[in-house]
Amino acid sequence: MPKKVIIMGAGGRDFHNFNMVFRDNPEYRVVAFTAAQIPGIEFKRYPASLAGSLYPEGIPIYPEHMLPELVKRFGVDEVVLSYSDLTYEELGRKIAMVLATGASFRLLGPDETMLESTKPVIAVTAIKTGAGKSTVSRAISAELRSRGIKFVVVRHPMAYGDLEKMVVQIFRTLEDLDRYGVTIEEREEYEPHIRMGVPVLAGVDYGKVLLEAEKLGDVILWDGGNNDWPFFRPWYMITVADAMRPGMEIRAYPGEVNVRMCDAVIITKVSQAKPGAVDEIVKNVREINKRAHIVKADMVVEVDKPELISGKKVVVIEDSPTVTHGGLPYGAGYVAAKKYGAEVIDPRPYAVGIIKRMYEEYPHMGPVLPSTGYAPDQLRDLEETLKRIECDAVVLGTPADLTKLIKIDKPVARVTYRLQVIEGPTIKDLVDEFLERAREKGFRI
Repeated sequence: MPKKVIIMGAGGRDFHNFNMVFRDNPEYRVVAFTAAQIPGIEFKRYPASLAGSLYPEGIPIYPEHMLPELVKRFGVDEVVLSYSDLTYEELGRKIAMVLATGASFRLLGPDETMLESTKPVIAVTAIKTGAGKSTVSRAISAELRSRGIKFVVVRHPMAYGDLEKMVVQIFRTLEDLDRYGVTIEEREEYEPHIRMGVPVLAGVDYGKVLLEAEKLGDVILWDGGNNDWPFFRPWYMITVADAMRPGMEIRAYPGEVNVRMCDAVIITKVSQAKPGAVDEIVKNVREINKRAHIVKADMVVEVDKPELISGKKVVVIEDSPTVTHGGLPYGAGYVAAKKYGAEVIDPRPYAVGIIKRMYEEYPHMGPVLPSTGYAPDQLRDLEETLKRIECDAVVLGTPADLTKLIKIDKPVARVTYRLQVIEGPTIKDLVDEFLERAREKGFRI
């Protein structure tokens, strides 16, 4: 009799793990997915067209809080955790919740879930969301472009929309973002690469995504998400640590896994760190990975229109994952506002709908607005909250151009981060090492 399984997920790793291990596998029967971290993705189905011959009706998706009930209802034997960005305390509580039902708990490892590519893969991962991984990815992208290398970016999935329409997604222009109807979170990650002229691939079935990526590029840059390990086996792997959160490199799942596996650790935000924080991170990294390069770097804040915020009253919008399940109170937007002497208005008293609920769910959040907009009603809540706030300008700390998605009735200043290496190997040095490794395997790039 097949073993009955529930996959705990968040609209990304869960579907990949299913495709890699459970789809068309008669030894298992996946009776449900559960969803967490991302609002509004529960009570859908993983469609039959993607689920394989064993699931003619697809697979239902329920909110994670229903898991104990679902284990009892379906007689589940095993629960498989398939999402990331968890502290060990959070992971332990989920393990306890599962084991208390009588079911077994399982984590799938890299060897079970990584696809092998015929092209060289350089991967960027992180210890925790908000560490600056996207900034590092952009720096590597710029370095590869400067060498005339034909490459593509493959992004960790954000499978929140119509799954049947997003099996394989290829984004070459900003218009492609509109055509696919992507969320704010997806725009935050895709737009910077597209503006640099680099194709971005994503989707649901990463076996098919990989085939397309290998056709389009001589090198694949894996741009990880949610501090997850890569879906493609990397030839060279970089992990980003956050100097503002020392100790997280040995207290986060799967952040510590990424540290142990990687070839280089880039510690960001070193100038913002408390005394001793960077030394603590270096010590922790050295204890679990003696071979990795260690790079110390800053995230230099740049504003396109500083005159709009200097000495003014502003409201700050940050990318949602960083200030929600990423655990940070603020991001680039708040740093920029303070740098230019702005008075930051606390949005909490004006929040409505999903925005109000996000403040309740994530009380650590500072006086900033999360860029939550996974569905039209959530975008309306964000727009209405902004409309209620009296201020001189809006500071966009998110990389996504929100002016294309919602009406902002105030002047807008956009903020970006640029990586600046302070100590250790440069991005050029790391890319040199990656390319040398590729040449050793017979690739001439």
